[in-house]
Amino acid sequence: MTDAMVEAARAVIEAAPGAEGSRFPTAPAVTLYKVMGKLFALLEDGKTKGVILKLDPHLAEVLREQYAGIGHRTHLDRRFWHFIDFGPTGDVPAAEVARLIGHSYDLVAAGLTKKQKAELAALSA
Repeated sequence: MTDAMVEAARAVIEAAPGAEGSRFPTAPAVTLYKVMGKLFALLEDGKTKGVILKLDPHLAEVLREQYAGIGHRTHLDRRFWHFIDFGPTGDVPAAEVARLIGHSYDLVAAGLTKKQKAELAALSA
């Protein structure tokens, strides 16, 4: 089940306009996904399986109360970056993971410059 969740998350992430993935140099089981050079997801597919996403702090607070599989697992800013566990403690449904990936992408894309947004819109067309 966890491998299926990883692949489903990978498919959603890679379908996002302008999403580019690259393996993390010091952790080959981690793929960094960026849009216009800005990080929006880290997908872990090694011993630990899950995804780290940028989330609105208020939404993240509600989600942490609702799901045991959402927490912190990174040195990134704890207010915004949250780990969604696909392992045994993972209780977040695939549809919710897909929605949160979209949320992370949208948050990052909203912070792009006008020029970057125009370039991204051209990629989407």
